[in-house]
Amino acid sequence: MNPTDKYQNRVSQANTLLCIGLDSDIRQIPRHYRDDPFPQFAFNRVIIDETRDYVCAYKMNSALYEARGDRGMAELKMTVSYLQERHPNIVTICDAKRADIGSTNVGYVEAIYDWLGFDAVTLHPYLGKQALQPFLQRGDKYSIVVCRTANPGARELQDLQVDGVPLWLHIAERVAQEWNSRGNCMLVVGAAEPSELRDVRQRVGDMPLFIPGVGAQAGSVQQVVEAGINTQRNGLIINASRSIIFAEEPWRAARKLRDEINQYRIRGDNNG
Repeated sequence: MNPTDKYQNRVSQANTLLCIGLDSDIRQIPRHYRDDPFPQFAFNRVIIDETRDYVCAYKMNSALYEARGDRGMAELKMTVSYLQERHPNIVTICDAKRADIGSTNVGYVEAIYDWLGFDAVTLHPYLGKQALQPFLQRGDKYSIVVCRTANPGARELQDLQVDGVPLWLHIAERVAQEWNSRGNCMLVVGAAEPSELRDVRQRVGDMPLFIPGVGAQAGSVQQVVEAGINTQRNGLIINASRSIIFAEEPWRAARKLRDEINQYRIRGDNNG
């Protein structure tokens, strides 16, 4: 199945654009989980069971699992396998921001797509299309290319002007026009600057966008939806992590954010 079909089917089925980040830092998960033989997986399983009805995707930051060595990697695989077995219609995203020369990327592809079983992975564009071909040629998986981020140092390189246009907009156009021939690309665009999100949407058509920065980072849900929604009233995967997984009632926090997103998604003007 084309990954966009999987995404579209899930959005239609569950009426949601919400992604929950299972960024289950072992130092932050409740203490009683740490006594479990598989603490991160035990925590993730509870979050999934509580929130599955409200999401189109789950995202896992690989660094938080890699830091625990073979135990953490085992629990990362256990989490993806649990989702494959119980909820195969939900998109799984590996937040690893990989990129290297092509032959090295073959190893990343085999590890992330085939061994771990993720539907998607975040990638850096700096080495260009040729280097990322091992990812891009997998028409059954998403390549989520970093485009515009909101970290304090982002503007150092992303705002460099190329022919009067910032580099991040060049990336958006290049991915949409030249890298997305299999319809399996997505872009990472931070939630902090809705006007920039609108600029990306205008240049990439209906391509799905992965939006971090809502929730604990306080990005405006209304502004994100109104700036980023596409002509099909979807095209967004809006991620929240800590604000949901560490909430007193994760299911309630997930439902509230899902409903808030849908409130603006349904009533907003078409910006696609």
